[in-house]
Amino acid sequence: MPLIDMPLEQLKKYEGRNPRPADFDAYWERALEELEAVEANFELIPSAFQTPQAECFDLYFTGVRGARIHAKYIRPKKVDTPQPAILQFHGYTGDSGDWQDKLAYASLGFSVLALDCRGQGGSSEDTGGVKGNTHNGHIIRGLDDHPDNLLFRHIYLDTVQLARIAFGLPGVDPQRVYATGGSQGGALTIACAALEPRVKKLAPTFPFLCDYKRVWEMDLDKDAYLELNTFFRKFDPLHEREDEIFEKLGYIDLQYLAPRIQGEVLFFTGLMDTICPPSTQFAAYNKIISPKQLVVYPDFGHEWLPGSADRVMQFFLEE
Repeated sequence: MPLIDMPLEQLKKYEGRNPRPADFDAYWERALEELEAVEANFELIPSAFQTPQAECFDLYFTGVRGARIHAKYIRPKKVDTPQPAILQFHGYTGDSGDWQDKLAYASLGFSVLALDCRGQGGSSEDTGGVKGNTHNGHIIRGLDDHPDNLLFRHIYLDTVQLARIAFGLPGVDPQRVYATGGSQGGALTIACAALEPRVKKLAPTFPFLCDYKRVWEMDLDKDAYLELNTFFRKFDPLHEREDEIFEKLGYIDLQYLAPRIQGEVLFFTGLMDTICPPSTQFAAYNKIISPKQLVVYPDFGHEWLPGSADRVMQFFLEE
């Protein structure tokens, strides 16, 4: 089999290349303290899209730095006992998608909350300079500022705020709140469950935002990671700040949040992934210490993984 990365046996032992900031834990404790001071002020607005089996709402809440964040929220009708909830996270620059593709879970009694990441393709604000859509450049947003102003810090905290809202919604069993997503959505699944460890189960697929230095060393700072290349070419062409930049990116490197996860993990990866290289994903997977399963697709890259959605559903249905 052709390789674009390490052999599988080496991947299973790989511990990552990107530096971990010395004050990493203090950084995230400070971030969570900032979130604690934010009143979510969430509101539910009935959507024009409705079905006989489920109610559909636009959910808005306040995240850190005053941004109003949007999520699609579907809850099943005629449910007498508390039921599970699923947090869904989308790919980079995307959005929460259509209502229709969430109805399969609602038909099984699950509530579904699908986040629009701030400033990307959906309806959530990015208040870091202008309100509204800033769409991409989010990895490098804040690299020339204090680490507390990294944009992905705020996005990770938005996932926590959404989870905490979900725990308190009518009809939701707080012991069965789950999370899932692919690529950026896989990264946010890990971030959410790490920073809000009450998330009981999580199913990330080929997660983004892991082991940035490894991406650069593999010459794969293109496609989803193109911003790394752009930053050095435009703002540090001689790489005089290389160590500083990768250490600052370490604050938003999911491999270092992964050990905080307490929920059960079902993790999907493709060994031919040139968008989020397998080694970067394994840097995070190998640091998860809670119960975990790895599903490997040897011939697949950053693409639809056949059977994965069915397996995730079965995982969430298991008691």
